[in-house]
Amino acid sequence: QVKLVESGGGLVQAGGSLRLSCVASGGNFSSYVMGWFRQAPGKEREFVAAIVGSGAFSQYDDSVRGRSTISRDNAKNTVYLQMNNLKPADTAVYFCAEASGGRVYLSSSYEFWGQGTQVTASS
Repeated sequence: QVKLVESGGGLVQAGGSLRLSCVASGGNFSSYVMGWFRQAPGKEREFVAAIVGSGAFSQYDDSVRGRSTISRDNAKNTVYLQMNNLKPADTAVYFCAEASGGRVYLSSSYEFWGQGTQVTASS
């Protein structure tokens, strides 16, 4: 059974930065696509970024492209999301997830999910 644990969320002022981490246990981490999603109050969960097992390819939602970087360290079973120039619209609970395939921007492609970490960017 795969377990994912996120950390690194917090309260920052608009324009600030945060780096989220997600540590995986169980399974063969380097074989899986890892994704970050977020959910704001009253809204549906939405795709943020994803990275393939080798780390060679990543994909971003337009709302974060240019401000965020997803990366992974397969030796540490960890995926990161560096977020810069945070905006109040980025406020949400951020989830990491693991997928064996499929369309990386769809939450239905992911089999395992973490419990989430809160990110709040104040204006």
